[in-house]
Amino acid sequence: MRTSKFTEGQIVSILKQADAGVPVKDLCRQAGISTATYYQWKSKYGGLEASELRRVKELEAENAKLKRMYAEMALDNAALKDLIAKKL
Repeated sequence: MRTSKFTEGQIVSILKQADAGVPVKDLCRQAGISTATYYQWKSKYGGLEASELRRVKELEAENAKLKRMYAEMALDNAALKDLIAKKL
């Protein structure tokens, strides 16, 4: 997946400028992004502050870790069930 050349903080500041009244077309031209990119960012980051964004990233990382742990435990559980079934 391609990474953005903008950090989350920069994205939030661009969205805040639009909320302050700068026209979206002018803002997109100034930042060098398309209007579609702006609206994707708005749907993803709209209404977030920099501190809230940091907390969301932490929660996403924790969620990914827990999903990996669950997948490993599910594989172990399936292997143990197969082993028990073979012994019977």
